[in-house]
Amino acid sequence: MTVKLIGLKADHFRHPLDFQATTRLKQIPGLDLAMRGLLGGVAEDFFYLNNLASSILISEKQLPDLHNLLVSACEILDIEVPQLYIQQNPVPNAYTLAIRGKKPFIVIHTSLLEILTEEEIKAVIAHELGHLKCEHGVYLSLANIMVLGAGLIPTWGGLLAQSLQNQLLQWVRCAEFSCDRSALLVVQKPQIVMSVLMKLTGGSPSIANKLSLDAFMEQVRDYKTMGESDMGKMLQEMQTAQLTHPVPIIRAKEIEHWARSSSYDELIKKGKMSYTEKSNHSGGWRNW
Repeated sequence: MTVKLIGLKADHFRHPLDFQATTRLKQIPGLDLAMRGLLGGVAEDFFYLNNLASSILISEKQLPDLHNLLVSACEILDIEVPQLYIQQNPVPNAYTLAIRGKKPFIVIHTSLLEILTEEEIKAVIAHELGHLKCEHGVYLSLANIMVLGAGLIPTWGGLLAQSLQNQLLQWVRCAEFSCDRSALLVVQKPQIVMSVLMKLTGGSPSIANKLSLDAFMEQVRDYKTMGESDMGKMLQEMQTAQLTHPVPIIRAKEIEHWARSSSYDELIKKGKMSYTEKSNHSGGWRNW
């Protein structure tokens, strides 16, 4: 039985690296001003209308099975239902946009849907909902703009723009760990989240259902072992320095570790206790 986590707060599952990186970003002088300048009304309307024009809006009338997955995930995470769009794209991916003033939305590429099971699709949706639950939206949008156009901000100087870009990339990678935890809280089976990561690493419609999760997790452990030496750690850091996401191997290791933790068990136990109280009493759900 999948339990609903009524009253769940982002800090109940936020990854420590996400918390640390967010704190560092908030301490950067002038960042709030930059955010207001780069994410003004024009940019907001552009991203929203561009998505509206080039994607399929999911609803009770349009691919209702996907809409039901979205609603169920939102109920478990105790979050308002955003819009969900499907976009034709050969690159398996999903992303979230939440800019001030507009209803947030999630976009999933068709090629990603083609390699995932229903439960895995729900995990992807829950991962994207994690960005909304943790209020990552504005920072994500700023990071994307900085990655594409850091050189277009001459008043900050090249070195400062590069420094901010590096910090934003580091923050995005840390934020992904929190969102993987959000996915696990929804599907409540670590194998499902790890399977999504495996398929993102090397899946395709013809082989996705043939991949071995056990063999993939052996690969995860080999990668972890290599990072135990100073040289291996340095090479792994160089490998990820300019990426917007941690490599799937690292994410799989992190989610496997958290699934075995007391903090995860405690969240699920509280959800079960709330369910029991709801069943036995008419007073409603207990808050966290």
